[in-house]
Formats: sequence, C-alpha cells, structure tokens
Amino acid sequence: MSAPIVFDPAIGRQFIRYAHLVAARGYVHNTLGNIVMRAPHPDRPHGLAYTKHAEISLEEMDAGNIVITDVPSSTIVWGERMTSIGHNLSREILRLRPDINATIHVHDDATLALYSSGTLPEFKVLSLDPPFVLGKPVHFVPAHVDVEADVSSVAGFIANTNLVVLVGHGLTALGRNISEAYHRLNTFTAEVRRVIEGEQLAARKGTQPAYRAEAEIEDMYRFAERIIYPTRADHVMHDRVAE
Repeated sequence: MSAPIVFDPAIGRQFIRYAHLVAARGYVHNTLGNIVMRAPHPDRPHGLAYTKHAEISLEEMDAGNIVITDVPSSTIVWGERMTSIGHNLSREILRLRPDINATIHVHDDATLALYSSGTLPEFKVLSLDPPFVLGKPVHFVPAHVDVEADVSSVAGFIANTNLVVLVGHGLTALGRNISEAYHRLNTFTAEVRRVIEGEQLAARKGTQPAYRAEAEIEDMYRFAERIIYPTRADHVMHDRVAE
C-alpha cells in the first residue's frame, strides 16, 4: 500500500518565508520566477517538489498557493493549479542532482543588464567570497537556448555547477537546502553589481578592475566546503590538515 501524499505545513512555512525574502530583495517583478523545495516520500525515489502555481507572484502568495508535483513528471499530486513552464527546469535539476533539494529562479535586473550588454558570458570575480559560497563555476546558457521548454541539454552541464545563468532571461540557484540556494543567489547577484560598478569606476579612471586570477578562483572552489562549513578555524585551505 502506497503512502499518502500529505502537505507538510513546516515546509509550507519555510517556503513562504523564503518567497518573501526573495521578494524583499527586489528580485520579483511579476508572476514568473519561482522556488522549488524537495521533500522525501517513501514511494518516490526523487521525492516530491513543492512549488508555487502559475498566475501569482512569490511576493503575493501564501501557503494556499503552493502545489506539490512529481519530480520526473509535471504531474500535480497535491493541489489543483498548474505550474509555470519554468518548473520543468527545476524538476530536471532535482532529478539529475540528488544532492540538491532546493532551487530559486529569478529575473535579476543587474544580471540581465550585464550579460545583455555585450559582456562575455563568464563570471569575473572581484571579491573573496563568491567562489567559496557558490562551490562550483557558474554555467551560462546562451540566449537562443530555452532549457525550460526543452530540458534535454541540462544533463550535459548541471553536475558541474550550482548556479545557472540563462542569458537574456534570468538565473537559477541550487542548494542542498533552501538557505544554501538563497545564499548562492544573493552572493552571485551582489558580485554582478560589484562588477558593473567596478567597470564603470575603472572606465572613468582609465584603469582596469582587479579581477582575481583563474588559478586563485579554482583554489577557492576546491576549498569551498571547508570554508563555508568548517570543522576547524585554521588551515582550512590546505590539502592536508593535521588532525
């Protein structure tokens, strides 16, 4: 006998909390953009996906606007309202990344502006924290590729990133939990704003922004787990740590 599907009010409260945090940051402009949180279920290896239905924004919603879907398919298993097309991408991420339990998708103004301005699709870093928080390189999906309507290409890149930029569209942050996804979202967008301002100030002065070297960034990705989730306060960026 299969286990019933029951709405978990604790997940609902956490979902609403982060929906309103995301809205308060200015990421929400309309009904598009969403959050997805995975919940385990004994009869479904991929668990269940809590998300917002279409036609209402994260800013406006309450717990009554949450629906639950399957992960491999778009079948709604709790609630009645349809999800947006963007849910396809989040479901595919959860299906392919069992370590990921939450995604946040938004249409950030600064990100859209920077990568629609002719800037190369690469994540340049000025400050210390982004590679540590992100944990993996940012992946850029070209503007002509719609990975929400057709998720077939996601398997080719999703294992090697925790944040996906859909050029000319928005970005999706991944996390082992909703808090981690939220931190990665904020860290990336903050660095985008720093890059824009750094480029503008450098142009006025006739100088070049002091971007961090690629080798340094790779080291930061390598030691990200120890920095963000330390078990000790010293020697965290050493390959061999004395016990």
